[in-house]
Amino acid sequence: MGNDKNKPELLSPLTLAFVGDAYFSLYVRQRLVLNANRPVGTLHSLSVKSVKASAQAQIMRNILTELTEEETDIFKRGRNAHTSHTPKNQSGADYHWATGFEALVGFLHLKGEDERLNTLLDKACEVENL
Repeated sequence: MGNDKNKPELLSPLTLAFVGDAYFSLYVRQRLVLNANRPVGTLHSLSVKSVKASAQAQIMRNILTELTEEETDIFKRGRNAHTSHTPKNQSGADYHWATGFEALVGFLHLKGEDERLNTLLDKACEVENL
């Protein structure tokens, strides 16, 4: 996956967010399943609550001071990316922060820095009780 043609820093922030969205969704699902054995419907409801834009925006606010300069730059690129829509049940600010968060997650994952990524996510999710 990591050849010179596909350096994560060269990908568009929305492409990084596309990957980050999938990674974070799986991360949350694994965390929920490993935390307690619950009915699938309950797991789904908790998952949706955790991956919505407002929750991601809050997670980003929790980890912002922990980021390196490069990570902050990636977040800002994602946050400032022009998206084609904003979900009707989310604020524009939360949606942009969530896009920045997803871009950061996708970047760290594609760069092969899953240990760093999971450290940030674990810390943020503990604060949010996810």
